[in-house]
Amino acid sequence: MSGELQPARMWPRDVVMVGAVGLRTRPLRAFLSALGIAIGIAAMVSVVGISSSSRAELNSTLDALGTNLLTVTPGTTLLGEQAQLPLTSEAMVGRIGPVQSLSAIGRVADVSVYRSDKIPAVQTSGIATYAARTDLLDTIGGRIRSGKWLDAATGRYPATVLGASAAERLGISHAGPDTQVLVGGEWFTVLGILEPAALAPELDSAALVGWPAADSELGFDGHPTSIYTRSQDAQVQAVRAVLGATANPEAPNEVDVSRPSDALAAKQAAGEAFTGLLLGLGAVALLVGGVGVANIMVISVLERRAEIGLRRSQGATRGQIRSQFLTESLLLSALGGAGGAVLGSGVTAAYAMYQGWLTVIPPWTLIGGVCATLVIGGLAGLYPAIRASRLSPTEALATP
Repeated sequence: MSGELQPARMWPRDVVMVGAVGLRTRPLRAFLSALGIAIGIAAMVSVVGISSSSRAELNSTLDALGTNLLTVTPGTTLLGEQAQLPLTSEAMVGRIGPVQSLSAIGRVADVSVYRSDKIPAVQTSGIATYAARTDLLDTIGGRIRSGKWLDAATGRYPATVLGASAAERLGISHAGPDTQVLVGGEWFTVLGILEPAALAPELDSAALVGWPAADSELGFDGHPTSIYTRSQDAQVQAVRAVLGATANPEAPNEVDVSRPSDALAAKQAAGEAFTGLLLGLGAVALLVGGVGVANIMVISVLERRAEIGLRRSQGATRGQIRSQFLTESLLLSALGGAGGAVLGSGVTAAYAMYQGWLTVIPPWTLIGGVCATLVIGGLAGLYPAIRASRLSPTEALATP
């Protein structure tokens, strides 16, 4: 009939305002519920952000150092003993056409490094001594932190350059003519200290001396233990295929050839696997937060039966009641999602700044996180909203 009263239409703005009533009247409960969602989103955003920042730093490092470095080292013999590269291996490798530069180090056997002659001989701190070619840093992309590198002149005298870890273990922060260490029973002046070598980590815990000085002062046998080569980018795989046979033609099976950038990439892959695990934990936290929202919404329906009955008696439809509680659940989840996105971004930025990385947070992480909370909020609030809408006015108002 035309005289029947029609329920007032609620515009989206009205639905949001009505849905926000429950949040305003119970702010502490709303905060704690949103916090559960926020923790899950923050965990997921920070894990993805830190992983992306780490990956960006690795890519930047590889771009700066290059991926065309190949390392030749001695492997093992058929009897399982440590093999040895021939004295001519450097010259032989240098004859490979696409090789643009090469350098080498040689382990000086039975030579330990000490800060002073008062330290017991057993406390070597794991520092190895290597003879080094003067063009080593140019080949591996290494840098000096303090002092200077070996040259043709200093390489003939008892002078050493310490790797980053070796200097730290010896308690040396600055190189200079007054700083000396005991190398194989002889005093060597610390000429320089290296920055960590990303593509040659074996140098970090080493004391490097000139090739001539290692021969005259320490009894070095002259055999290289690592040969570093830089090749044309397009020819890296071809060079890698012939390096073993070229370095040791008589026993190519006793030569190991590696690409240091592959090790960095493998490390990153392992980190991404760990990232997947952390994302799973974040998803669990998000699910727990969704359960918390559902629980709060069910309790809210039970506590507000009188309010529901009053609204129904004043003409509110079941759909409007359902929209009210569903909107309240969505608002609660949206607040948690937005708060979690901000918190996760802050954690990522703080950690990246601490590590000296560029902060990288994929936009899809923030958008996906907020969307995930809305989906969870919708699912969490669906049952309580339907339950509230099914209450009749008389039943709701009769509840004490």
